[in-house]
Amino acid sequence: ALNIEHAYYEKTGKYEPFEGLCFVDTLELAEAKQSQLGFMAEKNLERVERQRRTPITVVIGNPPYNAKPVNANDNNKNRKYEVIDRRIVETYTRDSTATLRNQLRDPYVKFIRWASDRIAEEGIVTFVTNSSYLDAIAFDGMRKHLEQDFDRLYVVDLKGDIRKDSMRDGIPLGEKHTVFGLAAMVGIVIGIFVKSNKLHNTKKIFYADVHFRSTREEKFELLRHVQSIDGIKWRVLKPDESYNWFTMKNVKEFGTFIHLASKEAKRTKTKDPEVIFKVYSVGVMTGRDKVVYDFNDLFLTARIQQLVEDYNAEVFRYHQSGAKEDVDGFVRYEKIKWTRDLKDYLKRGTYSEFAISNIRRAQYRPFLRRWLYFDSIITEEILRWPTFLPTTESETDNRIISTTGAGWKQPFHCFITNIIADRQITGNTQCFPFYIYDKDGTNRRENITDWALEQFREHYGNAKGGGTHRGEISKWDIFYYVYGLLHHPGYRERYADNLKRELPRLPFAPDFQAFADAGRKLADLHLNYEELEPYALTFVEDEKLPLSYHVEKMRLSKDKTQLVVNPSLTLAGIPEEAFDYRLGNRSALDWVIDQYRVKEDKRSGIVSDPNRDDDPEYIVRLVGQVIAVSLETVKIVKVLPEEFAEGI
Repeated sequence: ALNIEHAYYEKTGKYEPFEGLCFVDTLELAEAKQSQLGFMAEKNLERVERQRRTPITVVIGNPPYNAKPVNANDNNKNRKYEVIDRRIVETYTRDSTATLRNQLRDPYVKFIRWASDRIAEEGIVTFVTNSSYLDAIAFDGMRKHLEQDFDRLYVVDLKGDIRKDSMRDGIPLGEKHTVFGLAAMVGIVIGIFVKSNKLHNTKKIFYADVHFRSTREEKFELLRHVQSIDGIKWRVLKPDESYNWFTMKNVKEFGTFIHLASKEAKRTKTKDPEVIFKVYSVGVMTGRDKVVYDFNDLFLTARIQQLVEDYNAEVFRYHQSGAKEDVDGFVRYEKIKWTRDLKDYLKRGTYSEFAISNIRRAQYRPFLRRWLYFDSIITEEILRWPTFLPTTESETDNRIISTTGAGWKQPFHCFITNIIADRQITGNTQCFPFYIYDKDGTNRRENITDWALEQFREHYGNAKGGGTHRGEISKWDIFYYVYGLLHHPGYRERYADNLKRELPRLPFAPDFQAFADAGRKLADLHLNYEELEPYALTFVEDEKLPLSYHVEKMRLSKDKTQLVVNPSLTLAGIPEEAFDYRLGNRSALDWVIDQYRVKEDKRSGIVSDPNRDDDPEYIVRLVGQVIAVSLETVKIVKVLPEEFAEGI
């Protein structure tokens, strides 16, 4: 307020008090009544009410836009706004086709929704925000309504998403490339949204951006130079029918392929939908990885038994109190990492019972298996996994392909497992099992549809001994065909944009059997990597120290030919090709080096230690095995047929 008054004095030569300042929770202006804070003067409340009644045609701001703002493990969650939250559900959420739409809860989204409504029929909204709404799949419904609500959209994309941009050519970007330094490592965009009755029939979206390697000073200099929208060289965006502002390559071509799976097919009661896999699910999300995962099953058992005891004590204490208090303010946070669902179970009075059978093996990351406590209460979100792998016996029968999910920024990749998969094994992991079961482990049935089997048999002729395949095509053949084709470099490169926005679609390759055979070999490698003969590395020992296989944190040499296991042991002779098998932006070997280290959680004191007392050589042996897997994977992928789709 002082700045405004002083600026006015400098411009006019006379002093006048600024009466427009309101201490107010802006989003609550949409509610029936504004909350009254203790420090607010009556005069301020009068200003707030006056502002509520006053027509506003310009809204300018830099709203908070942190992702995932709600943390159930403290008592300081963001407020709920009944009116704005409902408006987002009625508009942005309702019209989104995304499976995961948590980003629509971000504060800046709420401010854009509020401002869009507040200026009514005509006006301008201009915000500096997170850039996610430009292209993230979760925002397709929001883009639709921005197109409908406004007549002109001017968007200046200042880039700065360090995680995304650093992946473009492998050269890391840093703080100097971000707009707001370390405070915001996400992409930043200036959005100017215009409503005008004169422009209703000529709606347009104007876009301008900077080079993703531009520094902060270069971005600021650009803004100082252009001054206004008239100084910017714009290009007009032409969204597609799915409200993608940046149209994807080969989208029509990709659309002709067979759906691997779909939300509609999963929800339908039709027994034989037109997809390859009827049912699929994201990976397990625990909300408390450090607590419910461990390399040591005995340590995990003891920790979960204590957690169950502490949780049940809180349930008892809460309901003994009359269950009237707000749960967020009532529960104790010292011993339990609370999540949304766990608090809901507490409110309902649901007790937990420890079961040793819930200690299960899980694929936590590629080539990293850990013990998991698999329980509907303690593990937060287990989704359809009780029907994928209901028992340990089902692990011997089933196979599950996991792929990166829509919206994941890293390159598309996939992995196969026969144990429970974590949600981040491949990134927003989507999992496609061969079998599904009843929850008691009975009634095993194939998850690949009869429709898909018919399509493949009809397309390839299916004459026994004829064509390029041997005998009748089976559902297992199709399963391995999928795994093989999803590894094809040409397929991944050609449809990279499509695979970031939706689940894979599969073409008919000219040589079905070649892909099915390759997929079967790859699956065997990736499932049974712990049984392979390790690649022959040279063990370089320090003669001054007793030989040890213990790992605290491994370290690659600069030329990546050697791996320091510990001061007493270095593994030499790592071939360059070992880094060519990549899962996302890391090689398989990089995953092992990064994940197999001792970590201590400062908050809880829980130590994660991958070393095995009963098998001290495990990690060193695994390094050699993963190198062997990598070399063989690259060899199999290299000999895949060049043509992965007929007519392309």
